[in-house]
Amino acid sequence: EVQLQASGGGSVQPGGSLRLSCVAPGGSLDDYAIAWFRQSPGKEREGISCISTTGGSVYYSDSVKGRFTLSRDNLEKTVYLQMSSLKSEDTAVYYCVKPKTNFCVPRTLRRPFDDMEYWGKGTLVTVSS
Repeated sequence: EVQLQASGGGSVQPGGSLRLSCVAPGGSLDDYAIAWFRQSPGKEREGISCISTTGGSVYYSDSVKGRFTLSRDNLEKTVYLQMSSLKSEDTAVYYCVKPKTNFCVPRTLRRPFDDMEYWGKGTLVTVSS
């Protein structure tokens, strides 16, 4: 079964930056639209960004727009989430997932997590002074 692997999390101070990566170990995510969801303690999972298979379409939630940048390098078989100007409320476990529809459109970020597939364990981002 395919599992997408998110990595790159860690601890950072407010205002800092981190870059998360998403790969498909043993395979390729070239043909997948990829979305990032996150879950903070005591909160529902939140869709924050998605990118189409070609990288031509990228969407962000209002909570991260202007601070996060999602990109993909299909030669490297990796999707990157560059996070800047991090805030304490960005503290969460971040998951990269594939929408079951394999589309990235604005409403993808509002879909329930059950409409996603191939998620792995996620990577923890902690923003704290």
